[in-house]
Amino acid sequence: MEATEKLQAFFNRKVKEYNQPGFIAADPVCIPHLFTKKQDIEIAGFFAAIFAWGNRTTIIQKSRELMQLMNMQPHQFCLEAGPAELKKLEAFKHRTFNATDLLYCVEFFREHYQQFDSLENAFMPGNKPPDSVKEALSYFHHYFFL
Repeated sequence: MEATEKLQAFFNRKVKEYNQPGFIAADPVCIPHLFTKKQDIEIAGFFAAIFAWGNRTTIIQKSRELMQLMNMQPHQFCLEAGPAELKKLEAFKHRTFNATDLLYCVEFFREHYQQFDSLENAFMPGNKPPDSVKEALSYFHHYFFL
């Protein structure tokens, strides 16, 4: 069996192990599952992914804490939060992710969602599907740090 086949077999085993509803509750993927609105799911998933290094319990706890600071409406919060609401975020931190990082992300989401209905557009150069995952991620990186 060549390396590609071994890797594919490994990934297929992992899909069987983790791609099941019972896995969700104890994984950071539970955070976007708290929501039904597409934009809330996108924002919650983004933060859960950013925080996803280290202990899963802590990642889930900090992600929930952030969603609660956003009144469990992250999309609306990002679009409408004024100075008083944003000030509530200043004490938030998770590992190396601090309030400055958080406020930058909120401002990014505010700017993005004022122009687009979905975070998907942040991965599409020229609003066209990218040719590769690498191109999509590279475009997102550039767009996010504009």
